[in-house]
Amino acid sequence: MSVPSFDDRDGLIWHDGKLVDWRDAKVHVLTHALHYASAVFEGERVYAGNVFKLREHSQRLIDSARELGFEIPMTVDEIDAATIETVKANNIVDGYVRPIAWRGSEQMGVSAQQTKTHVAIATWPWPSYFSPEARLRGIRLAISDWRRPDPRTAPVKSKAAGLYMICTMSKHKAENEGYDDALLLDWRGQVAEATGANIFFLMNGELHTPTPDCFLDGITRRTVIDLAKKRGLKVVERKIMPEEMADATECFLTGTAAEVTPVREIGPYAFTPGDVCKALVEDYDALVGRTHDKAASARHSAA
Repeated sequence: MSVPSFDDRDGLIWHDGKLVDWRDAKVHVLTHALHYASAVFEGERVYAGNVFKLREHSQRLIDSARELGFEIPMTVDEIDAATIETVKANNIVDGYVRPIAWRGSEQMGVSAQQTKTHVAIATWPWPSYFSPEARLRGIRLAISDWRRPDPRTAPVKSKAAGLYMICTMSKHKAENEGYDDALLLDWRGQVAEATGANIFFLMNGELHTPTPDCFLDGITRRTVIDLAKKRGLKVVERKIMPEEMADATECFLTGTAAEVTPVREIGPYAFTPGDVCKALVEDYDALVGRTHDKAASARHSAA
């Protein structure tokens, strides 16, 4: 299926204080962010016209920029308001939101003190076509050759654009080998995360997840931890070595895009999406207010 290019669509994008035509939301080729990755972003979901955990995402955008040494010229309230305005202007009911802040083109070189900080917010439809049953088939992950860096070498607490370079390389290699995604280890050889999602394992009736000391403690991650605890599940955050995956019976990813996505395979390790995966998929869907189109679910389940 052909997907329209993201620079040639109908709609409006919030750009530096006002809504502009989608095709006019452009930056110069000598923008500092393009050359030196001085940009931070967020990924957000719209469910039934409401942006899920909007305030947390807006605050993290500001915090991410500060981690990279620049200030976003907006308050959390102003980012929230601009996001809501953009969603309403594009009539988004179920969709995705991409806020981004970056250093501009006023200065070219490693130094960037004279650059202006720009902010844009785009949104587009992104409904869920899969029923919980279809998602429970699980996805397959390769184990990436690339590793999450030592916190002393990169701003790992920031959702910084540059940190996603190894994610793209890892995901491309995984997809070329027939996998859906890739699992990254960290610089110590411990389990870290997937290319755009956190990871959980069911071991002896407990949920185990890596301590987020060199990657983002995801907003969806924290949400699912809360849901698991409400179900009486013990959640253990700790260092996890790759060979320990052999002891896990279930596995799933969490993230804005992934939501709660069961995993059936990571390299040589196999898992069976079961009761815990099913319960948390359903709990998350209920929390965000999702209802499923039974006809669409049936079509995708049969695919």
